[in-house]
Amino acid sequence: MKKTIIWIAALVVGAILGLLGIAWLNEVMNFVATIYTRLFQLLAVPTIVLAVVTTFATFGSNGSGRIFRHTLSYTLLTTFAAAAVGAVLYILVAPGNLPIEVITAEGDAVANSTFHTLHAQPSYLDHIISIIPNNIIKPLFDGNVLSLLLLAFAIGIGLSKLPDSENKAVVTKGLQGLQELLFLLIRWLIWTLPLGIVAFAAQLSAQVSAGVVADSIGKYVLVVLGGNVIQFFVVLPLFLIIRGLNPIHVLGKMMPAVLMALFTKSSAATLPVTMDTAENRLGIKKHIARFVLPICTTINMNGCAAFILVTSLFVMQQGGDSITFDTIFLWTLISVISAVGNAGVPMGCYFLTLSLMSGIGAPIAVLGIILPIYTIIDMVETAENVWSDSCVAAMVDKDIQ
Repeated sequence: MKKTIIWIAALVVGAILGLLGIAWLNEVMNFVATIYTRLFQLLAVPTIVLAVVTTFATFGSNGSGRIFRHTLSYTLLTTFAAAAVGAVLYILVAPGNLPIEVITAEGDAVANSTFHTLHAQPSYLDHIISIIPNNIIKPLFDGNVLSLLLLAFAIGIGLSKLPDSENKAVVTKGLQGLQELLFLLIRWLIWTLPLGIVAFAAQLSAQVSAGVVADSIGKYVLVVLGGNVIQFFVVLPLFLIIRGLNPIHVLGKMMPAVLMALFTKSSAATLPVTMDTAENRLGIKKHIARFVLPICTTINMNGCAAFILVTSLFVMQQGGDSITFDTIFLWTLISVISAVGNAGVPMGCYFLTLSLMSGIGAPIAVLGIILPIYTIIDMVETAENVWSDSCVAAMVDKDIQ
């Protein structure tokens, strides 16, 4: 409780500093926020790799397979529920069409620059191929989480299948020692985190006061944010209640991780805080937390599924497509699958949606209009993603006695 109060106080102080509109102060806050984001990104990759390897190596493929099945089941259920909520809200709120001159005049410049950035990246097939590593070092340098997960699964399963010997014990204990060292570094960083929260909050309030948030597509924003709020406060708590867990207790314990996600806009960068909070505040068993949470960070994207669905429907509607029930159902499935494969990085959902829309010839200029407000959307989505990760971990922990 004391830590939560300190973090909320830091949030208030940061918001006030950002609203002052002092240029040099905003630069300092941006500098501090960038440092914290980079530090958490630095710790996130080895956290994921070591967590998966040590879990598989210690508990064997059979026990880990059971944990993974429960994790995947809850991930798919919660992600599909998030997309379904977004679909229902889209039908009820029914965002209208934007004037064609607004799409072409205001959206083209931003969308075109983003479009060129996207097409500078490899194609989707190239992306799938890039997941299969051809050496051990490159995925680590590139921060390719999916490649590293494949390597971690392979190494962990390999260790679990090795006969018990002194060599196996040395390797396993060495990996566990590295993991403990990593968690010590994480705890040090968390201790200084109120300073980072001040910087993140100052960044946000400065952007809002500068007019980043626009109201030209209010109904669209209402659907996206409304869907996230319903998923956060209604749907996910219902999952917990059905499994016999108290959602208020779980959220209270996991609040530091949720707040961290809100400001970093990256579930991967927040992972060290999520794991530390789940183990030491919520009391999830270490082998569960260190296995489930890294996987959830990669595949459990509730907020992203809702964003992809609602934004895709909105963009296609602007292009003259008829939004029928069949269209909504099809894109619900596409959104869930796409969200599972999305990376837990800032703006990951935005670029993924842009890729999908450009692939079907939809008017991507609309995404240029959405871009200025995406900062707020991304924050809420990431907080929801980490809250969903926490719920999945808590439910798996309850299942695996």
